[in-house]
Amino acid sequence: MAATALEFNFEKDKEVIEGFLTSFVSDAGFSVLEGEPPKKYLQILEQVANREVDTVSVALDDLNTYDEDLCKRIGQNTKRYVDLFAQVIDKLMPPATRPISEQDTVVDVIIEQRQRFEALQAEEGSTDARFPPSILRRYTVFFEPASKEPTLAVRHIMAQHIGQLVRLRGIITRVTDVKPLLSVCTYSCDECGHEVFQEVKARTLTPLNECQSPMCKRNKSRGKLHMQIRACKFLRFQEARIQELADQVPMGHIPRSMTVHLYEGMTRTVSTGDIVTLSGIFLPTPYTGYKAIRAGLLADTYLEVSHVHQTKQTYDAMNQAATAAETARRVQDKLESQNVYEVLANSICPEIYGMTDVKKALLLLLVGGVTKKVGDGMKIRGDINVLLMGDPGVAKSQLLKWTSKVAPRGIYTTGKGSSGVGLTAAVMKDPVTGEMVLEGGALVLADNGICCIDEFDKMEDGDKTAIHEVMEQQTISISKAGIVTTLNARASILAAANPVYGRYNTALSPNQNINLPAALLSRFDIVFLLLDTPDLDNDTRLAQHVTMVHMTNQAPESDAHVLLAEDEMRSYIAQARQVRPVVPAAVGEYMTNVYVGVRKEEARDPSDYGYTTARTLVSILRMSQALARLRFSPIVSVGDVDEALRLMSVSKQSLSDKRSKQRKRGEHHVSRIFNLLKTMIAAEAAGAEVDAAADGEDATAVDLDNLQGEVSMAELKERVIAKGMTETQLDDMLREYTDLGVLFVSGDRSRVRFV
Repeated sequence: MAATALEFNFEKDKEVIEGFLTSFVSDAGFSVLEGEPPKKYLQILEQVANREVDTVSVALDDLNTYDEDLCKRIGQNTKRYVDLFAQVIDKLMPPATRPISEQDTVVDVIIEQRQRFEALQAEEGSTDARFPPSILRRYTVFFEPASKEPTLAVRHIMAQHIGQLVRLRGIITRVTDVKPLLSVCTYSCDECGHEVFQEVKARTLTPLNECQSPMCKRNKSRGKLHMQIRACKFLRFQEARIQELADQVPMGHIPRSMTVHLYEGMTRTVSTGDIVTLSGIFLPTPYTGYKAIRAGLLADTYLEVSHVHQTKQTYDAMNQAATAAETARRVQDKLESQNVYEVLANSICPEIYGMTDVKKALLLLLVGGVTKKVGDGMKIRGDINVLLMGDPGVAKSQLLKWTSKVAPRGIYTTGKGSSGVGLTAAVMKDPVTGEMVLEGGALVLADNGICCIDEFDKMEDGDKTAIHEVMEQQTISISKAGIVTTLNARASILAAANPVYGRYNTALSPNQNINLPAALLSRFDIVFLLLDTPDLDNDTRLAQHVTMVHMTNQAPESDAHVLLAEDEMRSYIAQARQVRPVVPAAVGEYMTNVYVGVRKEEARDPSDYGYTTARTLVSILRMSQALARLRFSPIVSVGDVDEALRLMSVSKQSLSDKRSKQRKRGEHHVSRIFNLLKTMIAAEAAGAEVDAAADGEDATAVDLDNLQGEVSMAELKERVIAKGMTETQLDDMLREYTDLGVLFVSGDRSRVRFV
């Protein structure tokens, strides 16, 4: 059978490329009033000539509108067309309009001198190319993939894709340091002074020894060549490793990975833990050293990256994105005349029924407080840590998964599958240089993000101590294999755990159920205990919600609640995190009084589920700042502090023992404050201290008709705040029972008594 002949006319393609670069017009962001639209790529070449940019990025979508056939050929033979584009750009490169100055690098000065020397030779009639074209280029050509290009998994890139432009999606698992890679080696002859250039096309180099210049040949002298490092051309080079995502791995298989090479402008565009979509040329490379003997004819493969797209943008990148204003306007339209705090909390994992207070705590975790650096260098963290402790089947893991997915930088791991080294850092051997380097664990990968640790109670005790420093100082101190350093781990910790016996045992104290060290437990700002208790009405609504989710594959729609999508949540949080609220003096004094009152209450009635420390006060500060950020307010208000206190009270109530049967979860705050007032009056009449029954353990046994006496409003307010309630709730109780004629408040609001 006769073979099919494939004809390629590269000279014709160069003419088409030249026409495209000189005539393509971009209409994006162009107004008719501005005159003729600019020529996109000629503007880029002017910037390259003036040393403003060093990358020429050619969008294949632009080329597809100009010549569809050429665009297809580039996708099939990308490496060859990179050279063709470079040759055409060399021809079209305009002269620089900005002279060399002290701001330019040494490489720019050397290139300028070489270009002048070559122009001088051309004027003298010399046709020999003294310098190779690659050493005179201060730019790199990259192709942006077409929008219709399919995105593949690592395992779907095969031998048929070698030499082609492919696009794949995955997570970056390892990134090396940026190092110089020799591209053109320059030698000088000690006999004739001639410069000899050697282009490096492979990963290995055999240096030249003898000069081959016409003068040395004419004199029949073998001049010795010496490498001139200053005159050589080096490229910025970085190696990375990309791994398949969990949803791309077939059942029963393990994730595959691929080596990625980044050159020049593509370096430092990815970090470990990023979920990215990479486009590049799939190329083979031979093994070297002992691996070559064992591999035989086999070759390794790598991806030479030409375009990087971050699947999850950072908060700063979201605010600078072109669509940021449009997304912000859409979110503001949805939130108009709505309670922003409630809407954002309900938008967190709407498929899960209830758990409003837990979702509000997760919202504050996503927003975070303000990280401060004191004048002497001490840092006060603003990230909020949350622990969800509860019975099996209360959707703890789902909340963790959702949080790690919606956060721009979220890492999900489990306690049993993570060791102390896996969470902090491990010492590995660099595959490129062979040096011992540190490879960051989950907490390092979650830097400036959220680290979700499931099955926290299954972690070994020795591994739990590894995160003590991270949760407070937000650093990881390493002293291994001769490496002594400190890594940043500025991450919020969201942990989920089960009680010590699987389910919460009401016969044991909360400390015995939780079974976590006090030093670790105090580092969590909020600790929730989620109990699975039977309740007819709640179980009915929960079952209806779950069945509706399974039938419709989405959260039940409700006219009463407006929900935001995940990208809208990210956009709002990104805007909120730009605000840096401060605490005014009045609010600071209010928080001081609250803290002192709570400590006084605990001294009078010690609890068995923990105690209030200075860390608790700082936690209230962080949550208050997060609440102020949600309102885009530069000042923390008393209402923010009251809401933070309420969440702290809810977390303490969830950890409290169930021995007090009269403390009902559904009891209204008006009834609780009224019972507190009755107990205070009864205790004052009897001359006794208010004990642990201040929430109403014995107050219901007091006959209301026989109550006489009055209490100070200031003392009542102090007791109410110490119990985790707010002044607004106290005013509600006074208003309701005053209207009923049960209570009387003095004109100056200094005393309250029964009528």
